Amino acid sequence: MSLVPMRQILDEAAKGGYGVGAFNVNNMEQIQAIMQAAHDTASPVIIQASRGALKYSKMIYLKKLMEAAAEEFPHIPVAMHLDHGNSIATLKEAIDLGFTSVMMDGSLAEDGKTPNTYEQNVAITKQAVELAHPLGVTVEGELGCLGGIEDGHGAGLSDEEVASHLTDPAQAEDFVAKTGLDALAVAIGTSHGAYKSGRKDPKTGEILPPALAMERIHEIHKRMPNCHMVMHGSSSVPKELVDLINQYGGKMPGTFGIPISEIQDGIKHGVRKINVDTDSRLAITGAIRKVFVEHPEKFDPRDYLKPAREAAYHVYVDRMKAFGQAGHAGDYKQMTLEDMKKVYGR
Repeated sequence: MSLVPMRQILDEAAKGGYGVGAFNVNNMEQIQAIMQAAHDTASPVIIQASRGALKYSKMIYLKKLMEAAAEEFPHIPVAMHLDHGNSIATLKEAIDLGFTSVMMDGSLAEDGKTPNTYEQNVAITKQAVELAHPLGVTVEGELGCLGGIEDGHGAGLSDEEVASHLTDPAQAEDFVAKTGLDALAVAIGTSHGAYKSGRKDPKTGEILPPALAMERIHEIHKRMPNCHMVMHGSSSVPKELVDLINQYGGKMPGTFGIPISEIQDGIKHGVRKINVDTDSRLAITGAIRKVFVEHPEKFDPRDYLKPAREAAYHVYVDRMKAFGQAGHAGDYKQMTLEDMKKVYGR
């Protein structure tokens, strides 16, 4: 079975009232872990690659790995998504290689860091839709800017600056109407990476969870109940994974992620795609560090990549269950890009 358009996965998730994890990958082990988790939980899934991942792995290698994944697990609906595309040229390259979904991050300029104006965002996102939809390819856009910088994208804003770059619900309605995109990434206070919060308890000095503007998701959902929203920077940064890294020589103080309960609240109000990257990185790093410390004589990559893959697998299973996608892989007949061309052409 070929890869499916992400739009179908999101449409079906909306019908079922669940969210779908979109997991970033850089190598074979992550793809294998995601697909095994999807198989074991009967979950539709989105696998995505950022520009940083594509620079590391090269698009063609990831494409072939994804084709192998679809061939091994033909019963699993899986979309191949370009995360944070920064130009029309990047989108064209991804589409030519078989990506079934692309993100045009028009909230930022082509450098991936400088915020664009609203008008610039509308123009470039609309251009992306005009390129992709006739080919059956799904388009995600972003309105507002996230904090943090991961793989070269993200405005690197302070907590105060983030507050001024959150998604405005009224503007979101206008943005979707003018661009015709399929999925809207909203800025509500999440950020990329493992250090998502600069808030501290004034008495204890302990790091507090990031303050999320969930009411913005609620309001957008009221205005556009059929809009598929996306939460970026949604790793939960589990304490046990960070503790394992630090136990075996790591130095990661003050980490904090997004509580699962907040993500589940978003899912109840129209969030259909949840981006997760950092959690699997933490699991992989902790497993590898453990092998190196406990077995310093080991040098075969299989000796540490196998437990790393297993650790990532457990993260993916946990998220698939928490987001509600588990059990839904067989709910519908998978579409092709040719099928989706007809849908967009109506």
